[in-house]
Amino acid sequence: MATMHKVVRAIKKSGLGIYDSLEKYPELYIETEELGKLLNQYLKGLDLNYPLRTRSKVLKTAVCEALGYPILNSFQKTRPRFPGQNFDTYIQKADNLQIWNEEITPSRRYVIIRVNKQNKVSGVKVITGELLATFDKTGTLTQKFQAKSRSPVRKSILVSTQDTKNVRKKLLGARRSIVQGDTTDPNRPDQKTFIPIDVLFAQLTSLCGTVVSDPGKDQERNRGATLHRVICTSLRDMPFGDSGKFPDVPSQLLELKLQTSPTIDLGLVSPDSPESLSESPDFHHCDVRYAVFYGVPMGHGVRLEHFVLSTGEDFFSFFQRFEGKVKNKKIQMPLPRGFFESK
Repeated sequence: MATMHKVVRAIKKSGLGIYDSLEKYPELYIETEELGKLLNQYLKGLDLNYPLRTRSKVLKTAVCEALGYPILNSFQKTRPRFPGQNFDTYIQKADNLQIWNEEITPSRRYVIIRVNKQNKVSGVKVITGELLATFDKTGTLTQKFQAKSRSPVRKSILVSTQDTKNVRKKLLGARRSIVQGDTTDPNRPDQKTFIPIDVLFAQLTSLCGTVVSDPGKDQERNRGATLHRVICTSLRDMPFGDSGKFPDVPSQLLELKLQTSPTIDLGLVSPDSPESLSESPDFHHCDVRYAVFYGVPMGHGVRLEHFVLSTGEDFFSFFQRFEGKVKNKKIQMPLPRGFFESK
């Protein structure tokens, strides 16, 4: 909490407003978990018993106060409503969340505010669009990107000989952070510990021939987690934490794929997307390094044979894209039971 309040003070000192980009000021970006704690602490008990327009302004004003931003006389109709911190707000008296006239954006944060019968805030939960999309059980969020190699992978291949220009710039010329911490944040790339892509390729090559445990073909997430654990152990004993967030190893901007079949599931965002990452707005999806491991099933394990390493920017120079489908309509979904009580 102390670090979080340092960030709020730094935002106040910066003079920036809610519409100003933080790409050049990543130290002013409040991480999703901390944003949830801060807004829950500040907004709880806030009276929102007003007509809709007034209620919206009261809420936005309170959010600005909580985050250290200047109070505005009027608010622009932007998407998201708070572009700098990349989040939208939704006031919920019931558990049926409705999102009108736009798709869920995987890298955006969604601030969901629960009000009680008296229209006072009783709880706040902040999640990324990537996690929010998993609540949809109706199939209305059909947006899935897939790919496969253009030819069979018979050896390990480094597609990108260097990282993206944006990553190289930040590795070589990172500014001193306004908010100083005692330890490196494992959820963000750091100049001191970040491994350039060519060095990363050399380190990961040593894993070929390793057998990782296989919980079963229907346990794709758990199988990926075993690879994730092995990778973290090999990369300077980095702590393993499978949070389900993107990318898998955020400190290395590294997304992992374990393939025993040709089709690669890429999820809701195309690798070459210029969209900012939800937890690191100074980096983009196209900056992420994709390590696609090809393995052979062996009893209760998978032997890692070869892998392909590429930036998202170069991903489709090697892999063939399968076009995803997008449906644009009002989205309705029930929030899970205990949503506001869960961590």
